[in-house]
Amino acid sequence: MDDLETRELRYFVAVAEELHFGRAAQRLGIAQPPLSRAIRQLERRLGVQLLDRDRRGVTLTGTGEVLLREARVALDAVAAAARRTQRAADLQRPLVLVTKSGASHELLQRLLASWAATDAAPVEVVLCEVGEQARYLRSGRADVALMHRPVDDLAGFDTEDLCTEGQVALLPSGHALAARPQLTLADVGNVPDLPIARWPRLDGSYPDGPGPEVHTQSQLAQLVALGKTLLVIPASSRAWQWPDHVAVPVVDAPDITTVLAWPAGHHSSALAALARAAADLRNRPPAGPAR
Repeated sequence: MDDLETRELRYFVAVAEELHFGRAAQRLGIAQPPLSRAIRQLERRLGVQLLDRDRRGVTLTGTGEVLLREARVALDAVAAAARRTQRAADLQRPLVLVTKSGASHELLQRLLASWAATDAAPVEVVLCEVGEQARYLRSGRADVALMHRPVDDLAGFDTEDLCTEGQVALLPSGHALAARPQLTLADVGNVPDLPIARWPRLDGSYPDGPGPEVHTQSQLAQLVALGKTLLVIPASSRAWQWPDHVAVPVVDAPDITTVLAWPAGHHSSALAALARAAADLRNRPPAGPAR
């Protein structure tokens, strides 16, 4: 079988996401008949049925779901390769570092100060929502990221540890648990009037549970202040807590290690210098705010 072409993958992804040949053709800027022929040709070449077609519309088969997942990864990789190639040609460009909103700014400030002492190229900081750092790296939109082990997906990345810390429960200040000197995971996992907030998984779905679905840090802060939810987070993340919040140590929660992460095999003098700056900060965790 000949290698798949990116054009074929783009066509298939459009149809699979729209589940309608007319809308997919409009999205791609082509006529519908050649799109239909391209998809049938792709099915013949692969020897599988990717789509079920009937009067009610178009649905993905099991094999079609597999190709959709793999095609998205392949297209992202192609786009990332193009971005990285273009960025590599610009020797004066800044190094792009992505970190989640609400992460410890004190740690980032110390890292950037250590980096600035090397007289290296500037660093552009991009803020993202929780869990999106990996997408930025894999798509080529960022060179390096601040991520957390074991909660973030670090597969395919090289890393340099920055610091390791415990976790705290972020609670509304008026709740009975807020008066405790410390808590356990069992304590925070069984509070009927204060269910743990649920963040989306990488695929956009939410874990089961009674807690509210949250999308942003500001939404979470509001819900905690209103007494609707709690969250267990790295201790340094208390930097964004409100006066209406209280942070209580969770003594048996797993430690969180903040790491500098970048795509494995991608190296540059600027990235190497930033990794050395990160190594200089190892075992010197940032001091969190007072409780």
